[in-house]
Amino acid sequence: MSHPQHTNPGAPQQPYYPQPPKKRKVWPWVLGGFLLAVLALFGGCVALIGGAANEVAKSEQARSVAAPAGTEVRDGKFAFTVTQVDPPVRTVGDNPYLQKTAQGEFVLVHVEVTNVGDVAQQYFGANQKLIDAQGREFANDTSAEINVNDELVAEINPGNKISMVLVFDVPTGTDPAAVEFHDSAFSNGARVALK
Repeated sequence: MSHPQHTNPGAPQQPYYPQPPKKRKVWPWVLGGFLLAVLALFGGCVALIGGAANEVAKSEQARSVAAPAGTEVRDGKFAFTVTQVDPPVRTVGDNPYLQKTAQGEFVLVHVEVTNVGDVAQQYFGANQKLIDAQGREFANDTSAEINVNDELVAEINPGNKISMVLVFDVPTGTDPAAVEFHDSAFSNGARVALK
């Protein structure tokens, strides 16, 4: 036997409101998208830096390979040929006011520089470097170079050649392996072996 439902005819009827659909949580999708964007940006930066580092490594490797002794090498508008390497000396210069004494010893490298370009180009001895057998880099000593060259900076016209002497102050007993030649301070450089 079922019980009849009792309704109160005088009571106000409650209107029926359907349940609103459950809202999906958007923040996990936004956070996920943000993380993907950050990872993509980071990956792009890593790829860019990796590519640049690879290019620098290739440039360094190419630069570190020295041409055989006596070979002409080119960098930019200049061709360089080492013609002689003198035995190390402690002092350079006859003029007592300009004479220079090395901290260690001086290595003097005689070189011919030819302008192989089609416009005049300035040669700077300060751009040239000596590399020893241990891979150490030595700067050209321009204040000592005054004693062995008529000028430190030379304007060379296309097709012309000059002879210069590079002077490097190195520790006593250094084994000079190569010279790295540059036509400018920012050029890639080209190496030639000294032996």
